Amino acid sequence: MLIAGCFFIVGVVLNAAAQDLAMLIIGRILLGCGVGFANQAVPLFLSEIAPTRIRGGLNILFQLNVTIGILFASLVNYGTAKISGGWGWRLSLGLAGFPAALLTLGALFVVETPNSLIERGHLEQGKEVLRKIRGTDNIEPEFLELVEASRVAKEVKHPFRNLLQRKNRPQLIISVALQIFQQFTGINAIMFYAPVLFSTLGFGNSAALYSAVITGAVNVLSTIVSVYSVDKLGRRILLLEAGVQMLLSQIIIAVILGIKVSDHSDNLGHGWGIFVVIMICTYVSAFAWSWGPLGWLIPSETFPLETRSAGQSVTVCVNLLFTFVMAQAFLSMLCHFKYGIFLFFSGWIFVMSLFVFFLLPETKNIPIEEMTERVWKQHWLWKRFMVDDDDVDVVKKNGHANGFDPASRL
Repeated sequence: MLIAGCFFIVGVVLNAAAQDLAMLIIGRILLGCGVGFANQAVPLFLSEIAPTRIRGGLNILFQLNVTIGILFASLVNYGTAKISGGWGWRLSLGLAGFPAALLTLGALFVVETPNSLIERGHLEQGKEVLRKIRGTDNIEPEFLELVEASRVAKEVKHPFRNLLQRKNRPQLIISVALQIFQQFTGINAIMFYAPVLFSTLGFGNSAALYSAVITGAVNVLSTIVSVYSVDKLGRRILLLEAGVQMLLSQIIIAVILGIKVSDHSDNLGHGWGIFVVIMICTYVSAFAWSWGPLGWLIPSETFPLETRSAGQSVTVCVNLLFTFVMAQAFLSMLCHFKYGIFLFFSGWIFVMSLFVFFLLPETKNIPIEEMTERVWKQHWLWKRFMVDDDDVDVVKKNGHANGFDPASRL
């Protein structure tokens, strides 16, 4: 997190003081590196320090602050755009240094997680931190679990290579799929259309501001709903309910735009415009309490300690890669599909809902170190992957389950 803060600060300075395009590009690259480090470190940090019963809600506080930041950034951009003299963009980019400084300062005072301390051999310090964050002296069972997980993790010399082992494929498949699906929910299409639709309601030049405020506020409030419900209802329920809500919203928007808007007319009408805005808010709310935060929460709590950092790295890379792909392809898709782009994303939402229903196990209220035994080994499909590749070879050779040959063992 300290490295992320440093990248943010240097990137902000270069952008705000840019004298040419090269400085802007370098600054943006550094900011992108900061985003990558932050998305790698923060979800893992929160999942490792959180008590099991509130792990989901505490982790989603990260996403809540992201949504609040998006709302404030939109308001700052709108306000600085009104500054005469052409220097407003420097102020807009420079103000990003304030949260960057807070992140850097906070990273200096935050404690290491017990998992990290134990894995590096600081057992007593790890026990003390665990006792402090749990607020009780009765931490011996959890401490012993962390020590055992650390022992197993130290046996892994190549965590990225270990990700490809049979027993780690379910977590890897689910984490990668969630990142791809998150980008194919169509959130970018909705956010792109929002200012245009607000313009049809008569807001004129203020359409961008109203769009940012309304969708941003819905985003924040719905993420708060997720904070309070994710550990009560579970991850699967939120994803499946949101899938239905997003699917219906996108189909309704596509039908209305297909009927009322053409290449030669964008007169949506006041009544229909209000209804479409309601559908937009319905869609954004569903995304904000499901695929938005849970796309980061679930990967951070499913990988075992020996591959946790490597798995989160792959998760962040896939997410940012498909964010880039969607950003580059969206305008061309919009020109070719028109209103049909909402139907395109609706099809993906249907597919990802089936994926969740059949292949995503529930991880609510299950300690991270017990995921293998209580989640993966109990799932109808993934349990067949929960053996080492060497054990599979023994099974094929001797015909005994779990690689156990009674004669040779006796």
